[in-house]
Amino acid sequence: MKTHLDWSAYDTYGVGDAYAGIPATGGNYAKAVAVCMNNHQCQRDGKGVMCPSYRITHDPAHSTGARVKAFKAALNGELGDDPFAHPDLAVAMDLCVSCKGCKKECPSAVDMTLIKTEYLAQKNERQGVPRRARLFGALPRWLHEWRPTLQALVRLRNNSPWVAKLAERWLGISARRPIPQIVGAGFQGDAAPTTGERGKVVLFVDTFTHYYTPEIAAAALKVLRAGGYAVEVLEPAKTDGEPERPLCCGRTYLSQGMVEEAKVEARRVMAALAPALTAGTPIVGLEPSCLLALRDEFYSLGLGPEVGQLSKQAFLFEEFLMREGNKGLKLDLKPIPGGRALVHGHCHQKAFGAMKSVKKVLGWIPEFEFEIIDASCCGMSGSFGLEAEHHDASVRMGELALLPAVRAASADTVIVADGFSCRHQIKDGSGRQAVHVAVLLERALGC
Repeated sequence: MKTHLDWSAYDTYGVGDAYAGIPATGGNYAKAVAVCMNNHQCQRDGKGVMCPSYRITHDPAHSTGARVKAFKAALNGELGDDPFAHPDLAVAMDLCVSCKGCKKECPSAVDMTLIKTEYLAQKNERQGVPRRARLFGALPRWLHEWRPTLQALVRLRNNSPWVAKLAERWLGISARRPIPQIVGAGFQGDAAPTTGERGKVVLFVDTFTHYYTPEIAAAALKVLRAGGYAVEVLEPAKTDGEPERPLCCGRTYLSQGMVEEAKVEARRVMAALAPALTAGTPIVGLEPSCLLALRDEFYSLGLGPEVGQLSKQAFLFEEFLMREGNKGLKLDLKPIPGGRALVHGHCHQKAFGAMKSVKKVLGWIPEFEFEIIDASCCGMSGSFGLEAEHHDASVRMGELALLPAVRAASADTVIVADGFSCRHQIKDGSGRQAVHVAVLLERALGC
């Protein structure tokens, strides 16, 4: 079986290993599916993330385990000669939000997010990339080439119920939810100091931060510089074929199964990072799903051994601050009015154990109390919550715990969420505007 992703990480899983029924076809992809031991941990409520779709339906058919069974059937020939186009597989994957909860919380570490990406790539190869998937997947390119036009279209669509309904009918984008508004010309970094008493860091500004929330990148710059770092904003390499187009991790392409396009973006990032990797310079990112793609999905894109070094040097903003705090970093932080926050963790932050660093860094703010919301996926999950057929499921996921907790919070309680999608869901479901940790620290600096 020809695969679009590199599954060689599973090539040590042989027939003699304790994996339940490796399918007859599929090679290492089949082995990635077969790590499931059918222990039903994905069919539970309570603490953790896994599995959001099961939690809202309580139907085992919408659990990680059921999806594994569907893939095993497909790879064993039970769904015919063209299983990736079979409707049974589409039904099994319909409510998967790629939260990565199973990779962390499943005892067998089933990576359903990556399995889903390969499935979508196989399906796209056979049936073509759907129009909506092309729109969402190629967002980084649309934002660069057609930003003013997109800004006008988004404003028109959000302000006109008639246009919103037309977009739902033509593109399948729910008319019941606003589309995030594109901000100005994107993030504009200033001249970086060439030296810092604590050394140099590279700041990776992702697509969402660049075009939708540039104030987060600006806040991160101030905080890092206040900590004594010379900050270089990552720019395309001189050899890049599109030097004017901002860098992107390829997350939007991966979420739509457009793997070849994701590889193009990933190679651009790797080329831009080459000097930092050689010098051992820390790489700091702001959007969890984007920065963590550098430490996770990049391994499956065939980018070479440098990815291993990248995984050691790439940090989320709070992860880097926590690491440096253990080495003596002190930020001159002051109390924040209200002095209280409610914190929602992005699914990928939870899956990679990054919430510890959020707690640590927030604990640096004097006279500040905060509570971590015990919630599963917010339900937005990239484009999932914008898709007409998934709007209700998206809202139900948010209503499990996150949205009621936010609505119950006092008006002076700060709502903190690092994820772009999470902030979008919170705003739509509660009317509250959540902020990134970098923005909160900027406030505490009094900048």
